[in-house]
Amino acid sequence: MTPTKSPRDNIPTNWRDGLLEPLHPSLRREIIKYGEFVEATYDAFDFNPLSEFCGSCRYNRHKLFEELALTGNGYKVTKYIYAMSHVDVPKWFERSEMGRTWSKDSNWMGYVAVSSDMETERIGRRDIVVAWRGTVAPSEWFMDLKTKLDRFGSKQSRIQVQHGFLSIYKSKSEETRYNKLSASEQVMEELNRLVIFFQERGEEVSLTITGHSLGGALSLLNAYEAATTFPNLFISVISFGAPRVGNIFFKEKLRVLEVKTLRVVVKQDIVPKLPRLNWVYRHVGVQLKIDKVVSPYLKQDSDLSGSHNLELYLHLLDGYLSKKSKFRWNARRDIALVNKSSDMLIEELRIPEFWYQLPHKGLVLNKHGRWVKPGRQPEDIPSPCPNDASTHVLATCT
Repeated sequence: MTPTKSPRDNIPTNWRDGLLEPLHPSLRREIIKYGEFVEATYDAFDFNPLSEFCGSCRYNRHKLFEELALTGNGYKVTKYIYAMSHVDVPKWFERSEMGRTWSKDSNWMGYVAVSSDMETERIGRRDIVVAWRGTVAPSEWFMDLKTKLDRFGSKQSRIQVQHGFLSIYKSKSEETRYNKLSASEQVMEELNRLVIFFQERGEEVSLTITGHSLGGALSLLNAYEAATTFPNLFISVISFGAPRVGNIFFKEKLRVLEVKTLRVVVKQDIVPKLPRLNWVYRHVGVQLKIDKVVSPYLKQDSDLSGSHNLELYLHLLDGYLSKKSKFRWNARRDIALVNKSSDMLIEELRIPEFWYQLPHKGLVLNKHGRWVKPGRQPEDIPSPCPNDASTHVLATCT
């Protein structure tokens, strides 16, 4: 069937109850939209350990959505977020030191984007999006595995969250180039600027925070800070395959702050079951559980890593109707996307596994007939202080 996306109808400002079971077509499309924003953080991430820019985004923020064919969603990126995770790890965990790297301490973790006038009219409010990347760097895995709890908030607070997630969110150092401000400070500084800018124009503003895996955990930390900073802001979290983040007091505080949280979980994915201390750690929000067994296009094996793949999540979402329904017969999202970074599709489809990669694995033929690593265009080289800030983006949103 011809790959076309689910309808993108005008939607109400506040979702009413009962849209998850069965899943409303327009809500399905909105969830997938935010999932695609998160997928962009993987597709644009420089994974190559031989690259001097390993750990950064391959594109500057003005062309990110254009390069990844996401301009149709009607958003513009205003800021990139960097986080420290290269701390207290064994030597064998460290990023390759082959050649000069853009940063030994920081990784690109995501971005902030804002809806255009046309998209704002469709959804009923000016939507600010924060998209957080999941785990790809070895040192992030090391931090993720720690189960120690740290206090989050005031000294009197009983709220505790997982040590590794909080460290990635809050770490900073004057000795670094990209993390003189923590990821927390970077994103909250941008949110403060955007919220004030649009509210002073009399607009209704919403904040949607989304992430996959580790990014889902960071989304909840971000939502807590945003809700305590902007008490009257409509804040929602849409996470995919996210682990547990904090204790019952963290869960209860987010409820009191009226943060709306939707957790999308694949039944076969082990990550949402982590950390396993479920008498200490508690999930937050409403769960939408989907089962990969329902899809007729997937291999039915026990590949746990494949079950955590974000493109698998989006494929299953596109086919989901209800808990007791079969895979949606008129699902239109391109099935080939499942195999971008996995081998989950059945052989009969003849879709290559792990097909998403740079031509010639990133090498180019230069004028001397040599295959070499290409340089980057000056505008695509990471910069901690873009000289135009994001004023231009705000102007072009209108």
